[in-house]
Amino acid sequence: MRASNLTNQFLIAMPGLVDPNFYHTVTYICAHNDEGAMGIVINRPLEMALGDVLEQMDMNPNNKLIDQWPVYHGGPVQTDRGFVLHEPLSKWESSINVNDAVGVTTSRDVLQAIARGGGPKEALVALGYAGWSAGQLEQEIKDNSWLSGPADADVIFRTPREQRWHKAAALLGVDMNFISAEIGHA
Repeated sequence: MRASNLTNQFLIAMPGLVDPNFYHTVTYICAHNDEGAMGIVINRPLEMALGDVLEQMDMNPNNKLIDQWPVYHGGPVQTDRGFVLHEPLSKWESSINVNDAVGVTTSRDVLQAIARGGGPKEALVALGYAGWSAGQLEQEIKDNSWLSGPADADVIFRTPREQRWHKAAALLGVDMNFISAEIGHA
């Protein structure tokens, strides 16, 4: 049984977490229950822009700035599938409301709305997600791989991606510059 629900929390990779999928990442947990957890890495941009994704989907944005939006590596699971973290909530075909303001949508209609300039006010587009089986995430936290703490929409949507790891940790009062990558044993 889980000690707590991590939905709408940040997972902040500890410096000693060397898995290349998660080194120095911040993952926004979208769902956590007895079956496991699902989240989106919010600070690992891919070498592609939203315009590339929209072109593959035969969509043409009305605003050329949309073409330049970054697309993120949301995690190592289903890397060919798109996920859009967004604020505010709306009625998209396939969405999960994470909290009262933020949702994650996997349906094409949200990208169509973004391309037309009528999508959500804030959005982060990712390919893939991070997933954990039942008990796996809790064990990784016990193993000192992650810090967890409350999420903040400013970090997700309005903080430059290269500052998100430090800023998410700072929400907990932690300065990652003073955390050692070495694991100590008593």
